[in-house]
Amino acid sequence: MSTEESLIARLEGRRNIYDENRIYGFEVFWRDHQPWLDERGYLLRPRYSPDWVPSWKGTNKDYTECEDGVGLRYDRIMDATRLSDGALVALKRVHKSEHPHEVEIATYLVSEPLASDTRNRTVPIYEILQLPNDEDEVLLVMPLLRRYDSPRFDTVGEVIAFLKQILEGLLFMHQNLVAHRDCNGYNIMLDPSRMYPQGFHPARPDRKRDFRRFAQYYTRSQRPPKYYYIDFGLSRRYRPEDMPPMEEIIRGGDKTAPEFENEDGRANPFYTDVYYLGNLMREDFIQDKYGFDFLQPLVQDMVQGDPCLRPTMEEVVPRFDDIVRGLSSWKLRSRVVKRDDYSIIGVFRTLSHWSRRIRFIIRRTPPIPLPDY
Repeated sequence: MSTEESLIARLEGRRNIYDENRIYGFEVFWRDHQPWLDERGYLLRPRYSPDWVPSWKGTNKDYTECEDGVGLRYDRIMDATRLSDGALVALKRVHKSEHPHEVEIATYLVSEPLASDTRNRTVPIYEILQLPNDEDEVLLVMPLLRRYDSPRFDTVGEVIAFLKQILEGLLFMHQNLVAHRDCNGYNIMLDPSRMYPQGFHPARPDRKRDFRRFAQYYTRSQRPPKYYYIDFGLSRRYRPEDMPPMEEIIRGGDKTAPEFENEDGRANPFYTDVYYLGNLMREDFIQDKYGFDFLQPLVQDMVQGDPCLRPTMEEVVPRFDDIVRGLSSWKLRSRVVKRDDYSIIGVFRTLSHWSRRIRFIIRRTPPIPLPDY
């Protein structure tokens, strides 16, 4: 699908958004490929069956409360059930002509010996499906993930565990001469398999897979998750002789990097990656939540206006580790409080937090909950 076709599909989807008895324009692709995907071992939700009839039709049910009444959030990402074991997976459409490096870089980073490196935070690729009658398009089969901050963080130590993983993960990429070029918060995800042992509904992550009740989960302290980088559509891999690279600027999800204003329109993507993570730490933690000012000196250096003055990831990671060593156990176990938390809800969360905190201290649960690699 070309960019123009994608735009038309999105507009069509918006025009039909209030017609609950029809699928949206950009969902047609998945409905049309449902039989083929079923043959390949992946079952789509009933909504995408070619002979789909809305479950609420002829009843008094509200379509928003029905499992098949919820459409896709993103036109190129679909959830599916793997028939071989019942696991939920994500399918991503990739046009090789549009993103010629994505498949090569993603598969390179998850190949051995790189896959065995405990710092590797690249999303696993289970399978690559070549679409029939279309040599340009493939589907990447990956685990079904959640936003990195869903559910919300409970303790400062949980945030530290998250930051440690993503900082080391970017260092790993850079040491293997790969620049992500779009490592903003939307492209960092959480593996929910341990926190949500009973799963959740892909279209409504707050619900169980049966869509009837709220999904139950463990905190990150109870069952530490892994975090993964996704979406390598803008990424580049370099040879040693290519270093340091100066690339044409491509604006990803975070368009605030100072170098994007360069008159020559070129920048070193490794420096911009450092900015992206620094800006994530600044916006999502220092500015959005209380108690993360200890990150300020490092973040200030990571987001400097002159890219050449920013620390490399080889410098960022040990500086971060030094900062963490200076934090007390009391600080690490303290509750993460958002600046816009309402008072009544905040009291309830504080009481729940202290109940868990006392249990963690008694059980000697580590204040920085890192996963078993």
